[in-house]
Amino acid sequence: MIFLTKLDGKTFMLNEELIETVNETPDTVIVLENGHSYIVRESMNELQNLILENNRQKRRARLIGRKDEQSLSNKE
Repeated sequence: MIFLTKLDGKTFMLNEELIETVNETPDTVIVLENGHSYIVRESMNELQNLILENNRQKRRARLIGRKDEQSLSNKE
């Protein structure tokens, strides 16, 4: 999930895996797979960076989890 800002300044979380399309018109419009759309203050570039960073964090967490599992199995 990523944090985004609506045009009225309110922050919300969005599951980036549900994003179907993103357009700048000039506001950034996000359309989800279910047809819902959101207009946000972040640019397409900022949105891309947020998604990439979130994916990096997920990968790190999985790697740490694997290392912890390996440590536990080595102790047995």
